[in-house]
Amino acid sequence: MMAVAVTLSFLIPLAGTLVLALSAGSLGPRASTAVGVGSLGLAALATLWAVLVHNGVSQSVTLWNWIAVGDFRPTIGLAVDGLSLVMMSVVTGVGFLIHLFAAWYMSGEEGITRFYAWMNLFVFSMLLLVLGDNLLLLFLGWEGVGLCSYGLIGYYYRNSANGQAAVKAFVVTRIGDVFLALGLFLIFMELGTLDIATVLARAPELWEQGSATANLAALLVLGGALGKSAQVPLHTWLPDAMAGPTPVSALIHAATMVTAGVYLIARLNELFLLAPDVMLLVGVIGAVSLLLAAFAALAQTDIKRVLAYSTMSQIGYMFMALGVGAFDAAIFHLVTHAFFKALLFLSAGAVIISCHHEQDIRRLGGLWRKLPVAYGGFIVGGASLVALPLVTAGFFSKDEILWQAMAADQTGLLTAGLLGAVLTGVYTVRLIVGTFHGEPGSDHACHPAPGTHLFTHHLPLVVLAILSTFIGALLYPGLGGLFPEAPGEATDTGHTLLQVLAMGAAIAGLVLALWLFLRCRDWLAGKVRQGAGARLWRLWHNAWGFDALFDRTLVRSWQLLVKYLRVDVVNLVMNLPALLVRALNTGLVRSQNGRVRSYALVMVFGATVILLTLALMPGGAA
Repeated sequence: MMAVAVTLSFLIPLAGTLVLALSAGSLGPRASTAVGVGSLGLAALATLWAVLVHNGVSQSVTLWNWIAVGDFRPTIGLAVDGLSLVMMSVVTGVGFLIHLFAAWYMSGEEGITRFYAWMNLFVFSMLLLVLGDNLLLLFLGWEGVGLCSYGLIGYYYRNSANGQAAVKAFVVTRIGDVFLALGLFLIFMELGTLDIATVLARAPELWEQGSATANLAALLVLGGALGKSAQVPLHTWLPDAMAGPTPVSALIHAATMVTAGVYLIARLNELFLLAPDVMLLVGVIGAVSLLLAAFAALAQTDIKRVLAYSTMSQIGYMFMALGVGAFDAAIFHLVTHAFFKALLFLSAGAVIISCHHEQDIRRLGGLWRKLPVAYGGFIVGGASLVALPLVTAGFFSKDEILWQAMAADQTGLLTAGLLGAVLTGVYTVRLIVGTFHGEPGSDHACHPAPGTHLFTHHLPLVVLAILSTFIGALLYPGLGGLFPEAPGEATDTGHTLLQVLAMGAAIAGLVLALWLFLRCRDWLAGKVRQGAGARLWRLWHNAWGFDALFDRTLVRSWQLLVKYLRVDVVNLVMNLPALLVRALNTGLVRSQNGRVRSYALVMVFGATVILLTLALMPGGAA
C-alpha cells in the first residue's frame, strides 16, 4: 500500500504534465486548469494516503533498475521515512492550495496550458528530489526544479527583463549545481556508491572527523545548497525571480525549491557532522544571509521583493539551525515558513490583481476595507513571520532555532537571530502599513477588487491562514528520531529565558515599526531623502551592492576577456606554420610559368649563388 501511494504521489503530476504538454494547445483554459489543479489535488490525496499507512519505519521502494555499469547500479528508488513524508506533504499540500489559487489569479492569461505544464513538472521534479534514495536520482530532481524555475520565471517572455531574470536564476543556480556535481563525484570515488543510506553508513567508517576529504565533500555539497536556497553569495537570483507570476513565487521561491538546500544538508547530516568546521560555516552563512536580507527588505518598494528578501532571511534561520546540528528545528521552520510565506505571497497576488498589477508600495494604500481577505492574510501571515508569541506557527519554530543556538553556545548566531527578529517586525509592519493603510498613492489603489471566487480565492488563503497559526505548529510530527541529538535536547536550562528574549525581540520590532511608520512617518521620509540616510537607503535598496560587485568583478572581466580572445594569440601562433607553407607554395606556383628564359635565368642565378657560397667558404679559393 505504501509503495502504491508514494509512487502515485509523483507519477500523477508527471501524467498531468504529459497531458498538458502533448495537447499541443488543443486544451482550452478551463480544461488545462482542471488538469493542472486536479493532478495536484490527487497527488495531495496520495500523499495523505502514504502518511496514514506509514508505520513509522524507514523503508525503500525500488521501482526499477536505472543504470548498470559494472558495480555502479543506481535505481529508481524511493526512500520513505519521516523526513521525505514531511517534505512530500509540504510540496503537494501547499502546492495544491497554490495551484487552486492560480486558477483565479491566472484567469484570462494566455498560455495557461504552458503554465500548468511547467507547474506540474516542477512538482514532479521536487518530489523526485525529496524521495530519491540515491544521490543520482536526487540530482535529477535537483536539475529538474532548476529547469522548471527557468521556464516559470520567464513565463511572461515578451518582456525582455523577465527573460533576463530567468537566465540569471538559471546561471547562478547552475554555479551551485557544478559544486554539487563535483561533490557527488568525490563521494562516489571515495565511498564507491551514491546510495544515500550506504553513504551515511560508510562515511563515518572511512573518513575521520575533520579530515580533508570529509571537509571537501561537505563544502562541495554546501556549494550546491547555497545556490538553490539563495544564501550568500549565490543569492542574487532570488529577488529578480519575482518576475514570474505570483503563484510561481509562492510555490517555487517560498515554499519548496528554495528549501531544497536545507533538505539536502539535513538528509546528508552524517556527512556534515564529520566536518565540524563546515558545519560552523553553514551557521555563519545563515546568520549573515538573514541579516543582509532583513536590512535589504527594509528598503524595497516592490511587495514581492520585500517578500523575496524575507524568504532569504528566513532560510538563513534554517541554515543557522543546520550549522549547530539542530536538523529537526531547521525542518520544523521549513514547514511553518511554507505555510505563512505562501499565505503572504498569495495575499500579495490578490493585491496585485485587484490593483491592476500594481506592485509598488508607494502607489498603494488604503486597501484594508476593499480587500479584507487579503488584508487578513497579510495580518496572520505577517504575525507568523514576525513570530508573534504563542499564537503563531512561526513563533514555535523560530524559538526552537534560537534555543538550539543558545544551547550550542553560539552567542554570535544567537545575537544575529535576535536582531533578525527585530528587523523582521520592522519590515513586516512597513509592508502592511504601506499597502493597506494610509491614503491611496495612485488611482490604481482606488479601484475595487474584481470578482473573487469562494473556492479558488478565499479557500486557499483561509486554509493557509489557519496553518500559519499555532495549529500549523501542532501538525508538525517532529523528526528527532531521524537525526542525531541536537544541543538543546540534552538540557532545558535557560530555555525559558531564551523564550522571553525571543518574545521581547519580536514585540520590540513591532513597537519600533509602529512608532516609525505611524507616528514618525514624515520625519523618517525626510531622513532617507538626503545625507547619510539616503546613502544607507540606496545601499539597502540595492541589497548591499552584490549585483554591482559581481557585475564589475565577474561579468565585465569576462566580457573583457572575450573581447581580447576575439583575436586569439595562441591560435595565431599555431597558424604560423600553415601560413609559412602557404607563402612558400604561392612562390613555387608562380615560378612554374612555362617560360624557358625564366627557367634559364633561375638556373644562372642558382649557379651564381652556389659558386659565391663555395668561394666564401674557408679554403674555397683553393
